[in-house]
Amino acid sequence: MNTPDLAPVPRPLTTLLVFTLNEIDGMKAVMPQIPAGWIDEVIVVDGGSTDGTFEWAQHAGYGVFRQSRPGFGDAFLEGMARASHDIVICFSPDGNSKPDAIPCLIKKIVEGHDIVIASRYLDGARSDDDDILSAPGNRTFTWLVNTLFHARVTDSLVMYRAYRRHLLKELDVNTSTVAWGSQILLRALRAGKSIAEIPADEPKRIGGTRKMQPLRNTCYELAMLFKEYGRPQPPRLNPCPSSVTKKSS
Repeated sequence: MNTPDLAPVPRPLTTLLVFTLNEIDGMKAVMPQIPAGWIDEVIVVDGGSTDGTFEWAQHAGYGVFRQSRPGFGDAFLEGMARASHDIVICFSPDGNSKPDAIPCLIKKIVEGHDIVIASRYLDGARSDDDDILSAPGNRTFTWLVNTLFHARVTDSLVMYRAYRRHLLKELDVNTSTVAWGSQILLRALRAGKSIAEIPADEPKRIGGTRKMQPLRNTCYELAMLFKEYGRPQPPRLNPCPSSVTKKSS
């Protein structure tokens, strides 16, 4: 992927929201790959690491705190409450999120989109972390999203996305479950927000252990899907259909 030079073009300030739970190997390998000029603020949300992740982030100079309540949804809500800037990128330091997609995500937000998804299934991008359960599960869930919400996204479950920070309040995002990403996306679709995608590979994780629990996550995601589908349609003053960006230069 060609990463654009953001320096000559004024852009909104950007917060990188990094979620950790015993990811010391990934943090050491991945975080140094992010040039300081790409991001204006790094917030590390730690879920109670015992392997030195928290201390390493402190020593590296990142803003880091331990979340007050357990769970991925609470990590997101607490991290967003601390974010200072207009653009927020949710990032996994376990190796699954490639840093070179960061400038492309920002570029798409600057072009006028509200959410930009780093899709594992767009334009030749691939996931090396998918398995026999997650690959068909991800695609089936995305098909349901597109069918029920009249959308055209290719990857509805990936966590690696850029958001306009005001969406959290505007869309009344409030779930503390692992389905927080789906709640944002589905409410954004219903509200007519502009959603774009860029292709981004998902490499295998680096060290640590996978946190995703397939059966539990599937239950939460499906429950969120049908709950949001059943919500009353909000007013759309300036509807803007979701869009898929097939190539980012």
